[in-house]
Amino acid sequence: MTSTKVQQTSEKTSEWWAQGVRFECQGSGQCCVSHGEFGFVWMTLEDRRRMAAALKMTTSAFTRKYCLMTDGLYRLKDGANEACVFLKEKRCTAYKGRPTQCRTWPFWPEVMNAKTWKTEVARFCPGVGRGRVHSAQEIEAALAEQRRSEEILVSGG
Repeated sequence: MTSTKVQQTSEKTSEWWAQGVRFECQGSGQCCVSHGEFGFVWMTLEDRRRMAAALKMTTSAFTRKYCLMTDGLYRLKDGANEACVFLKEKRCTAYKGRPTQCRTWPFWPEVMNAKTWKTEVARFCPGVGRGRVHSAQEIEAALAEQRRSEEILVSGG
């Protein structure tokens, strides 16, 4: 991506993150532990296929072993202490195949307002303010990917 494209994207948005956000995963596992309304990892069919492939399983075997149906939607089973079943010693054991919800963290539509970011996300996520700056264009792409995933879930996928 050219700096001109980043600049154009930043100029188009008036969001608090228009100049980008510094974030780098610190591997704390904090995002993998239930946080109230952010408790479940919802799984589209594409997510289940991706994770199954990463674990060298069929999608149906993966779904039977690791997923539950809640309110008509698939989600990952919980592991110990309300954490993701794939969280072991603060590390994701299925990182390469992780679902959209995990891949787009912390750039979710419901937390990308300044107040929620500062009072909720920055409080429990040690990666906020560290590492490289994610451009507005990258953030917008992650937000769009997460929205698409949510739309698929809502439509029954």
